[in-house]
Amino acid sequence: MTDLPRTGIGVDVHAWAPEGDSRALWLGCLEWPGERGIEGHSDGDVAAHAACNALLSAAGLGDLGAVFGTGRPELAGASGSRLLEHVASLLQAQGWTIGNVAVQVVAPRPKIGPRRGEMEAAMSAALGGAAVSVSAATTDSLGFVGRVEGLAGLATALVARS
Repeated sequence: MTDLPRTGIGVDVHAWAPEGDSRALWLGCLEWPGERGIEGHSDGDVAAHAACNALLSAAGLGDLGAVFGTGRPELAGASGSRLLEHVASLLQAQGWTIGNVAVQVVAPRPKIGPRRGEMEAAMSAALGGAAVSVSAATTDSLGFVGRVEGLAGLATALVARS
């Protein structure tokens, strides 16, 4: 049987940090100065985390919790780019090549459009040059995102045997 390309889907959700918290917002492997940060064991980068989940799913290697887990103190505050780099190396070691990753950030803020190209470049660099596309959506004030309780990242990935 021929190895066909495989797709995966990933989701990540984090709550906003309390008002006045000094935690920085990291999203798409970029720091967003002046924006409220989010809670999480690592840097809470929902775009990078969703991409990791999609890649792991496509390669049949589990998910972010199984690979990294919150019980690992050495990963406290770990950057999304570090996690993406590690996932890319896991895939490569298992004989997978990343075709592309598409990520959508679901949040009313920050505005993704002005930094979309930077996000795509930063995430691509962490994945060894793989193609990354980023988009954004709001929920028209519905749900936890609309109530400004948190934000979400959704991603799909395509991988193929090397």
